[in-house]
Amino acid sequence: MSWLVVQQKEPSAQEKTMALYQHDAVSVNIGERLRELREARNISMRALAARSGLSANALSMIERGKASPSVSTLYKLSDALGVSITAFFGSETEKKQAIFLKANERPHVSFTRGIFEGLGGEQFAGRIEPFLLTLESNANSGPRSMAHTGHEFVFCLRGELEYQVERQIFQLAAGDSLLFAAHLKHRWKNVGTTVVTALILISCFEEGEQLHAMHWKKGE
Repeated sequence: MSWLVVQQKEPSAQEKTMALYQHDAVSVNIGERLRELREARNISMRALAARSGLSANALSMIERGKASPSVSTLYKLSDALGVSITAFFGSETEKKQAIFLKANERPHVSFTRGIFEGLGGEQFAGRIEPFLLTLESNANSGPRSMAHTGHEFVFCLRGELEYQVERQIFQLAAGDSLLFAAHLKHRWKNVGTTVVTALILISCFEEGEQLHAMHWKKGE
């Protein structure tokens, strides 16, 4: 009698790293959260599609968990809903003056080839939003540049992260940082072969402005 032995493919180092970040945080069902935000504002699927430039079919698939949104899609949705991208991290709660999070309490939102992890900005009663960004190789912020008020600080914790600010291109390795006026058009990409992890801090945006409700501009 012969036996068929099926060998399972060993996960790559990159896949293991991405899984580690996912397991260390509180996963948020992006589809359910999108539906909550949309219905709380009495916005129909068709109306949200018109506001965001996405198809109603694509929105339906995201809400039903059949599709994972890209970073650019998350930004478009936050803009169309008039909320911060961190609104996707959990239900809206009363703002606090001090926020403490254990490592396993960080909410995270998975997108195509990456993860956003909230660091309390969605709960904080101040004009600052920190978060961790984890990217697979070649993951990027999308086809269009972003621009908003305030300042953006980036600290690369691991990997190779490329940031383009207007016409300047900055290559960040572990330990490198970048600070710039966020009204300048900018975008990012993991240009290495390993996972990128970066701390991003955005502060001093206009009072009343929904951070990450980006004013999209066509990329060059």
